[in-house]
Amino acid sequence: MQISVKNRDVSNKLEKTTSTPVWLITGSSSGSSSGLGHALASAVLHRGHRVILTARNTAPMQVLADAFPETALVCALDITKPQQIASVVSHAESRFGSIDVLVNNAGVGYLAAVEEGEEEAICWQFETNFFGAAALIRAVLPGMRERKHGTIVNIASVAGFVSFAGMGYYAASKFVLEGLTEALWQEMEPLGIKVLLIEPGGFRTGMVQRNRFGEQIAAYASTSGAFRSFVQNAGEELYPGDPNRAADVIVKMVEADKKPHRIVLGSDAYAAITAKLDALRIEYEAGSAVAQSTDFASAINPDNNRLLGVIRPGNPVPGSLIPL
Repeated sequence: MQISVKNRDVSNKLEKTTSTPVWLITGSSSGSSSGLGHALASAVLHRGHRVILTARNTAPMQVLADAFPETALVCALDITKPQQIASVVSHAESRFGSIDVLVNNAGVGYLAAVEEGEEEAICWQFETNFFGAAALIRAVLPGMRERKHGTIVNIASVAGFVSFAGMGYYAASKFVLEGLTEALWQEMEPLGIKVLLIEPGGFRTGMVQRNRFGEQIAAYASTSGAFRSFVQNAGEELYPGDPNRAADVIVKMVEADKKPHRIVLGSDAYAAITAKLDALRIEYEAGSAVAQSTDFASAINPDNNRLLGVIRPGNPVPGSLIPL
């Protein structure tokens, strides 16, 4: 049986990328060589994988790329520019044949009380932390779907699950990324594509020094102002996370046969997330009767006063009920 040239090319690409995956990592420099993106790119390259290192400023990652001339490709990328995204994805696929792992690591921080928020700064944060990440996902998915293979890694934050006074806009940009990611893994897994959500705590990446801040209003001095003061004055030693260890964990999770959906990184993140989970369960259980009191009577089992069914993700027919 003869194999068409097109099918043979696809088969060769699959064989090649399965043995040596191609990673596209955004924010590979973040202005320095101490960031998570840089650590992740280094870990992947040392494993023999191929990497497209991207950032607005490519200078900090050039030394790393020069050490791996055959497997590293440096591309300037502002993920808020759709034309640049299309160009980088095309260049990467032309050079390496595919993109097997996308890591949405690029991110920016803007800290302000909600009232202190400035429109330009809020949009700047969402353009990078959410819209840019979503645009990159849309750009790489056609190739992944064609090969029925690939992994999307979205770097969110502990702030994507737990918000604090003074970081409402930053947390909102990460909350929305988490919501998108949760939908994405339900859409992609039936197609053979895996999706991971990373929730890091405080890591010594230098991002704190790159945060932007809103103009302060005195009324918030004891809430968002106190948090802002802590962030501005805290030394790197107060952040427990090691970017190199985090990078090793991410690579191992991507390589694992059975991948988790959520990966919490850092003891501080784990403590904050689990504490909120406990508090949420208590609060939601206390409101159970109120929640059920708003249903039509026909949805309640008269024998035990419980719901007859509930809509859950994955129902084959929109609006259908499955037994509790």
